[in-house]
Amino acid sequence: MKVIEHLDKAKQPLISFELIPPKRGGDIKSLLAVLDDLVNYNPPFIDITSHAAEVIYDETEEGIKKRVKRKRPGTLGICALIQNKYNIDAVPHVLCNGFTREETEDFLIEIQYLGIENVLAIRGDENVYQKPIRHGRSINVFAVDLVKQISNMNKGIYLEDNLLDAKASDFCIGVAGYPEKHFEAPNLKSDINYVKEKIKAGARYIVTQMFYENKDYFNFVAACRNEGIEIPIIPGLKILLAQSNLTSLPKNFHISVPEELADEVHSAKPEHSMEIGVNWAVKQVEELLNNNVPAIHYYIMQNSVPINMLMKKLKLF
Repeated sequence: MKVIEHLDKAKQPLISFELIPPKRGGDIKSLLAVLDDLVNYNPPFIDITSHAAEVIYDETEEGIKKRVKRKRPGTLGICALIQNKYNIDAVPHVLCNGFTREETEDFLIEIQYLGIENVLAIRGDENVYQKPIRHGRSINVFAVDLVKQISNMNKGIYLEDNLLDAKASDFCIGVAGYPEKHFEAPNLKSDINYVKEKIKAGARYIVTQMFYENKDYFNFVAACRNEGIEIPIIPGLKILLAQSNLTSLPKNFHISVPEELADEVHSAKPEHSMEIGVNWAVKQVEELLNNNVPAIHYYIMQNSVPINMLMKKLKLF
């Protein structure tokens, strides 16, 4: 079932999750344990992130050497598992950065064969590794370009006219939204204009970047509605787990952490950070639910412990 169908049929706000595949060379056992935990909360869909290759710099006796770290594998296999073993709709992330349009088309055909009906189309993280583009290949520069490619496939338009063995797809396309604006956008209004372009290209729903101040989400939704954006806007939350998150989250995701939360974490013993983060999330979720959000999407990586703590405090299950 499509994400928008889940949202339309829901009689109460839904809960969904986002997972990251194991590192290259790892195994799926720990992720299976997390999935076994998450199914207890009846998520209608679960997102699985995708990862491109990246450059790693190593300090050696000969100086700094650059090497390419190959992409984290597993997105396709994990989506097949979620879709067919757990009977939960999988939402694979599809990226611009690090992938050619031809690779994207192949990936989309694969997930279509698996019966997967949903994708989240995002540009992906920038890194200094620029993948060589062979002659005859092409790339999607921006997320809107990726949405257009997927929308074309939904109309039966493929990169090669003679691709006769592939029928038109029927993907429900989700895109990202940024309550504190995308870090490259000059202002929030400009950023929302980019969102409008993605919707015009075929996006059906929005999932926001994580935020710790609900007013940022409410202001973002109001600004979107004022610009005529009517599709569902799902708030994305991440539970703060450690003191190190106070620097890593703003650095990696270009978000802010409220003074009150940062001060409480700084003044507490490190082992209490997760509990503080869970308590903060409880207040966020309660306010969001009281304001009739369509769903709540949790960024959990590969750790279900804080989600279990949160759900126990919320008493939703």
